[in-house]
Amino acid sequence: MVELHQKRGHEVTKLSDLRRLDLEQIHVVRGRSLSWYYPATAAVSGMGAGLVISGGELATAVSGGAAAAPSGGAIVGALAGDAAIVIGLASRAVGHVSLLYGYDPEEPVEKLFVLSVVNAGTAASVGAQNAAFADISRLTQALVRGKAWKVLNDSVVARIAGRFAEAVGHTLTKKGLGKVVPVAGILVGGTLNWTTLEGIVDTAEMAYRRRFLLEKYPQLLDEGPIEAFVVEDTDDPNDIVDDGFSMLDELAVEGGPDLR
Repeated sequence: MVELHQKRGHEVTKLSDLRRLDLEQIHVVRGRSLSWYYPATAAVSGMGAGLVISGGELATAVSGGAAAAPSGGAIVGALAGDAAIVIGLASRAVGHVSLLYGYDPEEPVEKLFVLSVVNAGTAASVGAQNAAFADISRLTQALVRGKAWKVLNDSVVARIAGRFAEAVGHTLTKKGLGKVVPVAGILVGGTLNWTTLEGIVDTAEMAYRRRFLLEKYPQLLDEGPIEAFVVEDTDDPNDIVDDGFSMLDELAVEGGPDLR
């Protein structure tokens, strides 16, 4: 990332120097591939999961039952495997965005921020999404204000990440039940995964751009409390009931700073 900026003539020698650049310089290096690469890769995985499930069901229908329909275990395995791939791609996508804005996703506190963004992007209900955005907002303010993170280390983040992966994997599996529909499941799988990763990339861009600007203009923090991003309730009866996952609750449980 530093080399990409240097090729553009930007005066940087280390990753953190990117935070001193203008937003326009960041966008020049960003390019457009980020907006389609991760969604497209996730879509291929979703279509693959839909094919595994739908292919077996279609073969059974065509053969009049002679072919073996996919077992419940095979269906669950395909959905769980696809969810794991989506979580991995989501983490990589958000980590990519963090590098663009000069933040190292390998640092413990940055790993926590990455998980918070993925959490917001994968929330299955409006309430869970708003709660996740509130976590990002509070975490952003703490980081900009230089909150101490003495207790935060890789082992703490790993425990939080493990519980997060389990919770999000369950949510993504429920979302992916449409892949069980014969034939249409292939299209549903690809579309669902594309929109999920597209939303996560958009959320990451919004969260890191906001943090980037607040660090450049800290006086904005003194103008009053910063409201979390708010998603309006659509009152859609088909919305999945989701209590959400609070990264800050988990951090407090692990003995970290209570930012709630």
